[in-house]
Amino acid sequence: MTATPGRPPSAADTAGGAAGAGRPAPWRELRRHRPFLLLCGEQAASSVGRQITALALALLAVTQLDAGPFGASALLALTYLPGAVLSPFAGVLADRARLRTLAVTLTALQVVVVGSVPLAGALGRLGLPQLYVVAGLSGALTWTLSVVLQAALPQVVRPGLLLNGNAALTGARTAGQIGGPALGGVLVGLVGASPALLAGVVAYGVETVLLFALPAALNRPAAPAAAGPRFAGLCEGFAVVRAEPVLRRQVLAGAGFNLGSGAADALFVLYAGRELALKPWQLGGVYATFSVATVAGVVLAGRFARTIGLYRATRICALVAALAIFLVPAASLGLAFPALLAYQLVFGGAATVWAISMTTTQQLIAPPGLQGRVAGFAQAALLTTVPVGALSGGALASWLGNVPVLTGAAGATVLAALSFWLPHRPAPRGS
Repeated sequence: MTATPGRPPSAADTAGGAAGAGRPAPWRELRRHRPFLLLCGEQAASSVGRQITALALALLAVTQLDAGPFGASALLALTYLPGAVLSPFAGVLADRARLRTLAVTLTALQVVVVGSVPLAGALGRLGLPQLYVVAGLSGALTWTLSVVLQAALPQVVRPGLLLNGNAALTGARTAGQIGGPALGGVLVGLVGASPALLAGVVAYGVETVLLFALPAALNRPAAPAAAGPRFAGLCEGFAVVRAEPVLRRQVLAGAGFNLGSGAADALFVLYAGRELALKPWQLGGVYATFSVATVAGVVLAGRFARTIGLYRATRICALVAALAIFLVPAASLGLAFPALLAYQLVFGGAATVWAISMTTTQQLIAPPGLQGRVAGFAQAALLTTVPVGALSGGALASWLGNVPVLTGAAGATVLAALSFWLPHRPAPRGS
């Protein structure tokens, strides 16, 4: 089922007629759905692997290989840039390849790529160039798999379960994001950053096994390969987004939001630690609050979106999340710790509901044979602005100071969120 062209998906689209058909409640149905439970386990394992990998690579670069601020920023940017460039191509693969085989291959390659770091460390041959290569390759594999799994979910669950399914998968990722850094920090303290990466390798190995256990039906391509050039369908995802006003607005708002929030994220730790003089336990409490808010967003997303409508939930939560960023520069006026706690609480909850609603809307609107290409184009647009925002925010802050740049970043995210309310005319189909 897809939404009517030009019409935002409604509560009926996400309900899927469950009550009328005598089906069990969505959460109960999902708990009995083995393929979906495998995806939840995969998301948790993958998140733990990514968190450990990101922490260990950053610590290796800064503490052992003497990377400066630019080197550390470049390492972060390299995890995003491959996704920005390769996501449209990943969308073509997701629509035309055998999904289970492709997903298993990507995670198996993660084991090899990340495992090369502790191996090189044990041999005494580890250097910064290898870390940059590993960050880039791991980022490419991560974002390609993200597109593949977005395309796979509508094949695993029926349309009426997509909203709850995306919420549950976000919850599984959140569990990994909460436990991953803690586990990584303990392991780095006990055995060092390079050996700690072996835990990330194990997490990726578990992910590979879970994906291999998915049904063989996922090995049927969603769309046949077209005759002609190898990537003749590369622009088809863009064509769908261009023709659908709802998707156009989502991509525009998400890209602008990531531009501003990328700048804010890049400055946050430096600003909170140096300018606001937050103690380490306070900074830890701020990040813990974000995790709690994310869990709350996961729990409330389905009920909130079904109550007021999926697209309305997307619009409202985007604006609330953007307005919350103003609390970050406002913390410099006094009561810094409470202000940042309030920021993480409001931003974490609203942004989580927004992301879940936006992904579900995209999956409901995209045609079955184009799920991967639509997801790939949207992901490329969203990822491109993150490193741009982070690098430009850091450069401007060294000139203007943190507070003016953080205020401007918050203003940019609000403007992006307000684009949901701009008047529009649907693009003519076939143009």
